[in-house]
Amino acid sequence: MSVTIAITGAGSIGVGWAIVWARIGATVRLHDPVAEALRGSEKALLHTLERLAAGGLLDAEPAAVAARVRLTDSLEEAVENVAHVQECAPESLELKRSLFRELDQIAAPGATLATSSSALTASQIAADLPGRSRCLVAHPGNPPYLLPVVELVPAPFTSPETVEGARKLFEAAGMSPIVVRREVEGFVFNRLQGALLREAYCLVRDGVASVDDVDRVVRDGLGRRWGVIGPFETAELNTRGGIEAHAATLGPAYARMGAERGQDDPWTPDLVARVAEELHERLPPERWAERVAWRDDALIALERARRESGPFALSGGAA
Repeated sequence: MSVTIAITGAGSIGVGWAIVWARIGATVRLHDPVAEALRGSEKALLHTLERLAAGGLLDAEPAAVAARVRLTDSLEEAVENVAHVQECAPESLELKRSLFRELDQIAAPGATLATSSSALTASQIAADLPGRSRCLVAHPGNPPYLLPVVELVPAPFTSPETVEGARKLFEAAGMSPIVVRREVEGFVFNRLQGALLREAYCLVRDGVASVDDVDRVVRDGLGRRWGVIGPFETAELNTRGGIEAHAATLGPAYARMGAERGQDDPWTPDLVARVAEELHERLPPERWAERVAWRDDALIALERARRESGPFALSGGAA
């Protein structure tokens, strides 16, 4: 891929992004003002690339991929004539505002300026910048070289061209970009994750389940299935008649569970119909049986991979 990417912040996310771009052939400039961070990133980069290669997830020699990443303590040098800047600084609003002010001054006018922030919005960071129309959030999963989803969160002032250009760029890098249509705290990733964690904590607090058993339910049940299909598709394939039949059967029970926690968010008929219509554009109901078979084949492959990797061994030899 003939493109040059600048990454500022050489922590785990910055190194993760460097791997995403370098492995598809892009030239990467990884910046950090702290020399120790740069030295550590070089070792972490090569170590991770070697692990990816051992797992069959790298198409070139690790050293060759690592050579595409140039380390620098100069921000001006990092962003010179790049197409995209990915900011990966610590989650501090003042720090990110300061960085974006500088980036807006020194990056080429056509460069997209993206923050990896998991909570702060582009409106908070870049509202006062002359070049604010090229700014947005590009929030990855962690680690981004194994979790391809990236949340693109534009501010109201972000130009449509910036959003579309970023979407195409991340797709070209093998990522799975989604566009969050409105700035909300936590975006989509952390709102879904937060909803599950809130309930998990409550179940432990209320003596319903142990910490280990909650983890088992997700690891060996929900999470395994979600590893191949999402929650809406899970509902679609779990019930003959699809997601509308699922909502009719289980919607009232889920509403009662929510009411126990002070939530009043029923699945109204209009909302269920809207979700079903959007889902069926991608998954036609007449192909339901084929999709169920595909899901099961994917779960078989996942189970086979898990058996091959084995359980995590603790320091006493216990699993």
